[in-house]
Amino acid sequence: MRLFAYGLSACGLAALVLFAAMPARADDAADIRARLHEWTRQFNARDKAGACELFSRSLVSDYRGQGEADYAARCALISKALDDPARSFHYGLDIKEIIVDRDMAVVRLTWTLTVAPGDITSVEPGLDVFRREEDGRWRIIRYMAFEE
Repeated sequence: MRLFAYGLSACGLAALVLFAAMPARADDAADIRARLHEWTRQFNARDKAGACELFSRSLVSDYRGQGEADYAARCALISKALDDPARSFHYGLDIKEIIVDRDMAVVRLTWTLTVAPGDITSVEPGLDVFRREEDGRWRIIRYMAFEE
C-alpha cells in the first residue's frame, strides 16, 4: 500500500512539473497585442481610467529623464496630460516583438507621440513586462522607455 501511495505522489508531482512547464496559451500574445491597441485607443480618446487600467498596481516604470514612477505617479502624469485643454496628445503604436512564457510576457515596442499645437513628435522605444494577474488580465508590471 505504501508503494502505491508513493507511486501516486510521484504521478502527482510529475503532472505538476508538466503543467508548470507548459507553454503559454497560443492566444496570449494576441491578448497582449489587443490590450496595447485598446490602451492606444483609450489614451487617444482621453479616457484616463481606461488608460491607467493597463498598468498593474505593482507598476514600476522608468522613462529616461523622469526617473522611476509607481502606479499612482504614472496615472497622475497621464491624467494631467489628458486634462490639459490647451494641448492634445496622440499615440501611435508599433509592436516589434511579444515573448510570452506562462504568466509573464515581454513586449518590445515603439510609441510615437504627437503633441498639438506645434506638431511635436516624440519617438519612444521601450520594453514592457506584463504579468497575467489574478483576474486573468495581462497588465504591465515594469516598463522602460526613452525618447530618441
